[in-house]
Amino acid sequence: MSRGYTADSHRQGRVQTLTSLEQARRIAALALEKLADDVVILDMRPECSFTDYFVIATGRNQRQTASIWDEVHTRLKQEQRLLPQGVDGTREGAWIVADYLDVVLHVFTPEARAYYRLEELWGDVPAVDVDAAAV
Repeated sequence: MSRGYTADSHRQGRVQTLTSLEQARRIAALALEKLADDVVILDMRPECSFTDYFVIATGRNQRQTASIWDEVHTRLKQEQRLLPQGVDGTREGAWIVADYLDVVLHVFTPEARAYYRLEELWGDVPAVDVDAAAV
């Protein structure tokens, strides 16, 4: 069950709750709908306690990173009544981070992704099949 912040109607059972894996796959699918490149889901459960999954995506430029983030935010809010606990980087757009507690979304420009290299930093964690992402 997702631990992200939800509206009251969600708690009353009108919206089906996604598991953390389903949430990660939904976020990946939404990023892909906005033509994100190199979308990766990392299973963080073996290595950290603050989240279950990272979803990492690349936009070609700051405008596209903002568009990817806007789509994920809007659709999760509408469909699941799910809001992030915190968001950072929306003004600059080079690295947007949205913390949904169970899932943390990272949207990078190509330059920022190459610089921070999260996949290398967390190289010991398994990747999840993005092709199974729920659309």
